[in-house]
Amino acid sequence: MKIGFLGFGEVASTLAEGLLSNGADVFTCVEGRSLKTKEIAEETALNLCKSNQELAESCDFLISAVTPSQAVKISKEVGKYVKGIYIDINNISPSTAEEALSHIENGKTADASIIGSVRKNGLNAHILVSGPCAKQFLELNQYGMNITVVGNEIGHASAIKLLRSSFTKGISALLFETLYSAYKMGIDEETLEYIAETEGGGFRESAVSRIISSAVHSRRRAEEMEEVIGLISKNSDAKMSKATGEFFKQIYGEINGIGKRPEDYKEIFEIMDNKNRKK
Repeated sequence: MKIGFLGFGEVASTLAEGLLSNGADVFTCVEGRSLKTKEIAEETALNLCKSNQELAESCDFLISAVTPSQAVKISKEVGKYVKGIYIDINNISPSTAEEALSHIENGKTADASIIGSVRKNGLNAHILVSGPCAKQFLELNQYGMNITVVGNEIGHASAIKLLRSSFTKGISALLFETLYSAYKMGIDEETLEYIAETEGGGFRESAVSRIISSAVHSRRRAEEMEEVIGLISKNSDAKMSKATGEFFKQIYGEINGIGKRPEDYKEIFEIMDNKNRKK
């Protein structure tokens, strides 16, 4: 089984490592990518193709794991070269998924969405899939993946993912704003403690992880919220989603280039304070 990844960020590299450990033959192309990406690919010891065309022509399953803004562009680039099944696993709206997959000339496509954190769950991260070739994608479960079919229509998996994102990213933004204010007042630990009384066990650990991830991935989350807004706006005015998107844009502007993932949320707040003092 030859499995290829378009894009080799956190999602692709984590899934690739798990698939390799379970006996799959994994491919990617890192031409034109950053030195860090190339180093990760080499350390993962997977097969490296010279171009995306070669990658598309070589694989039984080709998984698009790029940023939301690149989903359509990459599908246009490789569309006529895809030999196997093309799966878009990006955090995009149903309409964007339909547009991206429309460029795959052989028509063998599926729309997939990751539910939860790949960083935490690795290959066991729950993946929803829909579309014409959704059932075929289940073959990858034999290599340790955790895939569930949620429909035959392209867009169903993306819709569920985005509606979930509307909720989880909104909660993360509110939590970030709340705790930063508490931090400025010197009562952040106490605030976490008393919110945990309401939210239950494990809240503090989850809250800290949400805040750190919100900062580290603020740019990507701002992009993802644009997709959420597009979906929600078809049924309402998306006030909360729009506010959440603007929040992540603001955070990215304040902590652009944060570098290594911080161990504690206070490091993020300190960075924000230092940058604000320099303005």
